[in-house]
Amino acid sequence: MALKKNGFIPSSAPEELKKVLVAVASVWGDTIEDMEEFHVFPLKGAMTNEVFQINWPTNHGDLHQKVLVRVYGKGVEVFFNRDDEIRTFECMSELGQGPRLLGRFSDGRIEEFIHARTLSVADLRDPEISSLIAAKLREFNNLDMPGPKNVLLWERLRTWLSQAKRFCSPSTAKEFGLDGLEEEISILEKELTQGYQEIGFCHNDLQYGNIMMDEETRVITLIDYEYASYNPVAYDLANHFCEMAANYHSETPHILDYSIYPDLEERQRFISAYLASSGNEYSDAEVEQLLSDAEKYALANHLFWGLWGIISGHVNKIDFNYLEYARQRFQQYWLTKPLLLSS
Repeated sequence: MALKKNGFIPSSAPEELKKVLVAVASVWGDTIEDMEEFHVFPLKGAMTNEVFQINWPTNHGDLHQKVLVRVYGKGVEVFFNRDDEIRTFECMSELGQGPRLLGRFSDGRIEEFIHARTLSVADLRDPEISSLIAAKLREFNNLDMPGPKNVLLWERLRTWLSQAKRFCSPSTAKEFGLDGLEEEISILEKELTQGYQEIGFCHNDLQYGNIMMDEETRVITLIDYEYASYNPVAYDLANHFCEMAANYHSETPHILDYSIYPDLEERQRFISAYLASSGNEYSDAEVEQLLSDAEKYALANHLFWGLWGIISGHVNKIDFNYLEYARQRFQQYWLTKPLLLSS
């Protein structure tokens, strides 16, 4: 347990964390004499890591410095390679796309605190803000990131399926139909993979809590790149649309409401803004094709986060009903599959 002022940070290496925080403060010319000078405020809405805002008084009167401390969730290494994620974070920072990395400790890191507000559920339905998000997502998808540019979606689904089977009891595996999912993944890969589809660097987790906006400049910043990889851009669009059924700050954050899934007009408007932001002309046919592809990739997205929920329910200690969340994603998969696939 560390830094007990207005809260605490559950790091397994509290002394190391303190040393890194003191070092960060000193770089900015601030001398920390007493650990009580650090004020800790937990930030809600994270489901993979635990996130905290740390404030301390500067040497220049009553001004305060702020940083963000991210403590990695227990067991989440089954989802991604942490070293790869750190490299992505550093690359995004160098490209001016996200916060700077200020320091690392054994089970987390310290990041620049972005002076912008995190978006809310309602913001995603605001046409102006939605268009800004679409343009930013297009910019993100066009990033030329180092390393292989192969689609990771299908490999990751199969890996997570294997992990889910390892963690689950026979009764849970039967409830979620895990024994038949390998075939479902193969069906989706065959049906959805098309030669004309654009492959880009995808965020893969574009929910409202991972989008920030500067109120004065209206500049959008995308954060949290744990799941980022190269994928069909239609999949990234599908993920964003699916996330509009969620409210992770409600009394029941695991409950999804598909009655508020964006309607056809909303989806068309978002995709039009996405294509228009590149400055090139586009046709109605391009909008309709990307719209159709995104709808089909929603099926893969349901399996992706459904498997994530099953695994998280066994490895993550954050207060969130992961298994019920997974149950809803699988239900939506089976409900919509007959409507979206030709066979």
